Amino acid sequence: MAYIKAHYHPFLFILITMCAMAELGLTAYLISVGNESRNWPSARYHSLLILFEFNAVWTTLFGAAYMLWIVDGAVHFLASIASSIIWLAITSALWGAAAGMMHNTRSGGDCNWISSNSASVNGVLPCDPPQELSVSSCRETLTVEAVGWVLFGLCVLTLFATCMWVRTSKRGYNSSFYV
Repeated sequence: MAYIKAHYHPFLFILITMCAMAELGLTAYLISVGNESRNWPSARYHSLLILFEFNAVWTTLFGAAYMLWIVDGAVHFLASIASSIIWLAITSALWGAAAGMMHNTRSGGDCNWISSNSASVNGVLPCDPPQELSVSSCRETLTVEAVGWVLFGLCVLTLFATCMWVRTSKRGYNSSFYV
């Protein structure tokens, strides 16, 4: 494999940042609605939404910063390939753990896990009528998990591509991306 130029790198960071922004909005909405109604299917679900929110903020801030540093051609340590690899490894672990825990907490893929016999939280059943809202909440939860898995995949792909690029290139690990 000859010298590979990392022109794909900004696009992968753009995808990561945009997906994180979508996750940020959805989890913020779900947390707001849950806090307003004080209706959580479980304490674990509430905690997982907060973890997803943290991951989304973390990914949005650092993804946007790395994008700007790549485009700007910054030459400081935080803009180095090594810090990018470290950030991608940490971010991949965060998204993989969050999505995996959400999958185990949610326990189902087609929203048939919603039952009218669910345990009540503060006297309110999570599946009170109208049923469309409960199915909608289920689909929103599925979307949170799906976007989490997408972000995990994008981070792993970007990490793998960056490591392969570093291995095949003749550049030092702490040089900037395009300078």
